[in-house]
Amino acid sequence: MLTVKYKLGAAFLAGALALSPRVEGAMRCGTRIISRGDVADKLLQFCGEPSAVQRHLVRRTASLELGAFLPGFVEDVWVEDWTYNLGPYKLMRTVRLENGVVTDIRQLGYGY
Repeated sequence: MLTVKYKLGAAFLAGALALSPRVEGAMRCGTRIISRGDVADKLLQFCGEPSAVQRHLVRRTASLELGAFLPGFVEDVWVEDWTYNLGPYKLMRTVRLENGVVTDIRQLGYGY
């Protein structure tokens, strides 16, 4: 009887985990979540100042919000990589912003 309950419990847990939504490209700062599409001011408010910032200008083919490219038109985009060192027991994160909007969040190794 015990093994039947265990098998049912394990099957239920596996099913629940498979159906639970995964948050990819997101970062937790305390109880707040930063994700793609958030603006730099929100990132600063929730997570504070980054440990390091790298900034460069990129020139690329212009595009519409729906993803369609506009041949012959170029746009300048400020790309910033903000690195957050969360300490030696947590993974560092790099948040990429394009023109002040979060476009990517990556995990790095453990902080220091």
